[in-house]
Parts: sequence; structure tokens; C-alpha cells
Amino acid sequence: MEAWQEQLHNAVRTLEQLRRYINVTEEEERAIKELGRRWQIPPHYASLMDRDDPACPVRRQSVPSLLESVNKYGIPNYLEWKENRLIGEKRPDCIARQYHDRIAFCVTQVCSIYCRHCFRKELTIDDSLSLHLDLEEGFAWIADHPEIRDVLITGGDPFILTDDKIEYIIRRLREISHVEMIRFGTRTLVTLPDRITEKLCRILSGFHSVPIWVNTHFNHPREITEDSARAAYRLTQCGIPVNNQSVLLRGINDDAPTFRKLCQKLLAIRVRPYYLFYCEPAPGLDHFRTPVEKGAELIRDAVRGHTTGMAQPMYVVATNIGKIPISPDYYFVEKNKAEYIFRNYKGEQTTLPNIP
Repeated sequence: MEAWQEQLHNAVRTLEQLRRYINVTEEEERAIKELGRRWQIPPHYASLMDRDDPACPVRRQSVPSLLESVNKYGIPNYLEWKENRLIGEKRPDCIARQYHDRIAFCVTQVCSIYCRHCFRKELTIDDSLSLHLDLEEGFAWIADHPEIRDVLITGGDPFILTDDKIEYIIRRLREISHVEMIRFGTRTLVTLPDRITEKLCRILSGFHSVPIWVNTHFNHPREITEDSARAAYRLTQCGIPVNNQSVLLRGINDDAPTFRKLCQKLLAIRVRPYYLFYCEPAPGLDHFRTPVEKGAELIRDAVRGHTTGMAQPMYVVATNIGKIPISPDYYFVEKNKAEYIFRNYKGEQTTLPNIP
């Protein structure tokens, strides 16, 4: 087995294995025994957990919690609602669509780790939603829809597939004349960095008219390790741009110092902070969600003006009608016949003429 396969083979899946890494609390033990929901943690990610702190940001993202059974605000059948699976055109289960020219192509429901904040948890963790993810149906549907120019390969985590399967998916998509861009959504840079092997990089690399992009998912500075940095470097060395999509999580990255450090450390490993997502209203995620305004406040108080502009992601709320950007409302103060008045991150004001 390759190193990444050994990591998966040796993933933490039992209380006994978990106790090698942390002092399991009574609440954590009850959650694992009583909830009956899927979980596993690769050794690399497990080693990042604080042994004695149940509030550890890595631990809270990976170890089941009894709070997952609380659902005051989550939308029932969320994934079907969010991905418009109950209305509109007939599509294979593997195709999720919210936009005219791009789709999400779900190729697996397996992950290296089952994040407790996953918006696809009905599919990946709870088994409350059953989808038939047939690749050939997906290729045929995309080929029959010439308006689709951008394909996001997702799951689950597509980098859990074998090299041969990943290479096959890329080849088949590139054979469809109207596909102009391929994106992979993966968390393996965070949880399983050994997966970014030389062979995988060879498969992804090379000049091509249908380029490949990778979007990954760091949520806290603690997750950015030397191994993750090397994985990101391997991808950028073979010509693959890497973007990060964080999720705003209560008690994990919803304070300004932590969020600023996350964005700065991402740039230090050649990963661009791309999106900050509001934690979606999937069932059982109430304990992770903040007020919607919190993300815009973090952009204002943590990054815009406080560090390089490249460290500023776009804050969005993901909905069934697409992503809705939410910006801090303090920049534009007012407009009159003569001028616009603006305010910066320090509270200083300036004006520009109002051009009729």
C-alpha cells in the first residue's frame, strides 16, 4: 500500500483507537455509542487534536458530538432542497445543479474523514439519503448539455478514488467538447496530505485547453502543517492552482485573530483564500452556526486592511438559488449630489466626486 492508503487503513474508527490520541470525554463516548453515525479520522489529522481539550478545533470537527442530534434550525431533506433535486429538470443522482453553465459531479460518497459540519452529511454520514452515483450516466448527461462549460468533481472526496479512476474521469470529461474547466473539491490536503503523490500530480499536470483547478478546505490555522504545505507545493509545482474554501464555524474560526492567522498561513503555503462559507442549514449543525452577519464582520475586522488583500476570501451564503455574497456594510457611508463618502477599516473617511 502507498502511504496514503496506509493512513486510510489505519484510520481511527473505534473508541480504543481514539483513546491513543485524546482523553475521550463522557459526552464524546456517548455520542460515538448512541448516535450510530459514520466517523473516521486518519492518523495525520488525529495527531493534530489536543489530547486534553474537548474544545480543540480539530477535535470538534472530527469527533462525533451529542449536539448533532439537536436540530432547531436545520432544513429537513436539506441536500435535496439545496441541490434542487426535487424540482426542475430530470438529472442523474450524480449531477447537482444550481447554475446554467456549471454543475457539481458527485463521483463518490466516501471521504478520508467525515467532518461533523458536512453539508452533505445526509449522504456521507447519516445514510438518510441514498443516491445512485453512476459515472457513465453523469458523462452522458454532461455530453447532452452543451451549456455546461465548468464541472466541479466532488463527493464525498474524489481524491479518495484510485489514480486510475481519477485519470479516467479527467479523460472522459476532456473528451466532451463544451467542457472548458475541471475543478476538484478535496479535503485531503488537510486530512490526508500523503494522497498528493507524484503519480497523482502527473495525472493532474500538463498544459491543456481544459485546465484543472483544486479547491480544498482548511478551517483553522492548526490544520496547516508541513505535510499540508508540501502537498500544496506539489500541486502548484505541476501547474494546479489551489484555492481554499473555509466554513464559518462557531468556536473554531469565528474570532478575528484566528481567522486572520488562517488566511495569512494559507498564503504562506501557496493556497489562496477563496471562499468563506456560512455554515449551511443542514440538519444537526446548529452548534456550529453563527449569525449570518458574523462572516462579514470577520472580513471587516480581521483581514480587509489588516493584512494583504490576497488574504481576503469572499464571504457567501450557499442556497438553493446559488451563492449569495455578503459584504461588510460600513465601507460605503452615503451618496449626495456632489460626492460619495467612504469609510475604511480604521474608521477614516474620504470622498470621491459623484459623476452623473
